Amino acid sequence: MSISPRQIELIRHSFHQVEPIADKAAVIFYNKLFEYAPEVRPLFKRPIPEQGKMLMGALKAAVNGLNDLDKLVPVLQSIAAKHVQYGVKPEHYTPVGNALLYTLKTGLGEQWTPELRQAWVDVYRLMAHTMKRHAYGHI
Repeated sequence: MSISPRQIELIRHSFHQVEPIADKAAVIFYNKLFEYAPEVRPLFKRPIPEQGKMLMGALKAAVNGLNDLDKLVPVLQSIAAKHVQYGVKPEHYTPVGNALLYTLKTGLGEQWTPELRQAWVDVYRLMAHTMKRHAYGHI
């Protein structure tokens, strides 16, 4: 799977719009994640504001790395290895992706279009596939 230049542009622009509300976005994300997958709540040992900063940092690294996937892959693999240590399972990636999409839709409002949604879906699938493959073998 590859990400088109247009998708990269959409992702970057939308992420820059969400960055100023990063703290609020993190709260929305974790509330929705715990609604979708309450079983993951015990995996989070840090306070949500601190966890949110880590989330936004990881997303920023991913967004900034979209033009050079060869450099992004090791970053994703490192995150995946940490997730395994925290107890993350392959099935947790779906509710995380759904919570991310919900957060972006909520944060962007009318700017959330079907094209933008598909761009984020494609990027998240690429990231999740890369991470799961590294962490759990062929998925």
